[in-house]
Amino acid sequence: MRLRPLLLTALAVPLVLAPAHARIAHAQVAPSSDLVRAIDARLPAVMPKVVAWRRDIHEHPELSFEETRTAALVAEHLRGLGIEVQTEVGKTGVVGILRGGRPGPVVALRADMDGLPVTEQVDLPFRSRATAQWQGATVGVMHACGHDNHVAILMGVAEVLAGMKAQLPGTVKFIFQPAEEGLGGAKAMIDDGVLRDPVPDAVFGLHVWPSPVGSIGLRAGPLMAAAGNFTIVVKGRQTHGSQPWSGIDPIVVSSQVIMGLQTIVSRQVNISTLPAVLTVGQIQGGNRSNIIPDSVVMVGTLRTFDDAMRRDIAARITRTAEQIARSAGATATVTVDPSGLVLANDTSLTERMLPTLRRAAGEAGVQFINPIMASEDFPEFTRDIPGVFFFLGIVPKGQDPAAAPPNHSPFFFADEGALEPGVRSLAELTVDFLRGGAQR
Repeated sequence: MRLRPLLLTALAVPLVLAPAHARIAHAQVAPSSDLVRAIDARLPAVMPKVVAWRRDIHEHPELSFEETRTAALVAEHLRGLGIEVQTEVGKTGVVGILRGGRPGPVVALRADMDGLPVTEQVDLPFRSRATAQWQGATVGVMHACGHDNHVAILMGVAEVLAGMKAQLPGTVKFIFQPAEEGLGGAKAMIDDGVLRDPVPDAVFGLHVWPSPVGSIGLRAGPLMAAAGNFTIVVKGRQTHGSQPWSGIDPIVVSSQVIMGLQTIVSRQVNISTLPAVLTVGQIQGGNRSNIIPDSVVMVGTLRTFDDAMRRDIAARITRTAEQIARSAGATATVTVDPSGLVLANDTSLTERMLPTLRRAAGEAGVQFINPIMASEDFPEFTRDIPGVFFFLGIVPKGQDPAAAPPNHSPFFFADEGALEPGVRSLAELTVDFLRGGAQR
């Protein structure tokens, strides 16, 4: 996951989605069932293991597509439960298939496994001291986005549901995904057939987040933005720093391009319908104080919730950079990454499963949130399959979530009190969906 979103109340949800949320807001809490009571009975024995797994994985994080230790831990656990296991799916991914004792639909549950090139600054007994090679340098590695929680939670769900195998009316597919952090792990697993044999009727996922511990945040429709990088190379003409008139200064041109780009979202695009963000996050050029360099490279990110808006902004980025550069006698070469998917929760499935989430969240409750500019590759799984993705709060009671370190911070901290509602929510979503049938 990339970038920190803002949790808001249902009152802030844009009017374009108000009808769906109006229906959701009046949904009734689902009644208990034998399957839910079975989950309740199994949780006390499973949760100490979930805590232990989470601490172990947190202490031993691995970067994207390097999650070999984590994958081995997951595969061993699933095999011990009698679950069918596939390894090396999408390079380091693991898939478990639990076939229930009764016929029914197929549910997929997804957890991402990779850590980040971040040196942990949280004083924990199980603090990460791991290092790895990243972009040619030795870096610290940390589960600064909380994926250790996701893996441990799904391992716990697998144990709970495996103990109920004879009662399950359908099949559960557990997807432990590598490389969520921008390197295409979901697509790699899909290319290796993770969504085939059997084909899921629905897919659910969660992400820990700096909100009150145990709370659940979600919305129907667009939840997380499509994200893609863009690169601009400004080519000038190198000269001595004391004689700028003898060359073409790409640093000055680049600064003009950056300022020009700021007017695209603020002045050229109608963001009253859907938000957009355009950010230049990296600029490189020059190597001495007295040399005007030949070229400058800028890299940024574009976040949108609409494909047409994305194409329009991409065209404006290209036009703005090229024409500003041309006005100074320089050139600009622009590349905009066309990839990126909006994470949009299926409206009818969200409405259907909301009572389950309310029941699982208990007193912490469910918060409705505005669309956020963070991105995920979970929508790779929902191109053709309905899905619901939600946020699980991890800020300790008594602490202000607004002041909590965000995801990707070296001070990111997850209260382990969130683990039990995480296991409960995914397990109950599974049995309630299986019990109700696919209804597609």
